[in-house]
Amino acid sequence: MSEKRLKRKAFLNKITTKNRLVILNEETFEEIFSFKLNIVNVFIAATIGAILLISVTSYIIAFTPLREYIPGYASTKLKQDAIVLGLKSDSLEFALKKNDAYIQSVRKVLTGDLEYAKVNKDSIMASEFVDPSEYNFEASKEELELRKQVEEEAKNNKKK
Repeated sequence: MSEKRLKRKAFLNKITTKNRLVILNEETFEEIFSFKLNIVNVFIAATIGAILLISVTSYIIAFTPLREYIPGYASTKLKQDAIVLGLKSDSLEFALKKNDAYIQSVRKVLTGDLEYAKVNKDSIMASEFVDPSEYNFEASKEELELRKQVEEEAKNNKKK
């Protein structure tokens, strides 16, 4: 036989050879229990145990409040509070800008720094003029159908 084949056969014999693991009582040498094992079984059991341990740990971290203790994860209450505070700060900033503009306008009135604008009456009248021919005032089919539905509902409500 070839050398590689002999090495492969020796390796297979080594990993499939049954060994006995015996647990004994130290004082009486009484056998508590024993296992028949080979290297393949030990490797498979260790792999399955490691996979189960990793899975259980990941599940506990992902679906329990323990994830809040891991850096980078924030609690949902903290996220909601941050959103609410952000909205409040935006509205307060807007109100502050409005108040500043009002105070500036009042200050201008009190100090007499008013800017007088020259107003042309014709331009005001021209800006208010709207040409009605620009707009289409005819009702569409959908609008007519909606009007009929509303009239029918109004009749039904009066009957009740």
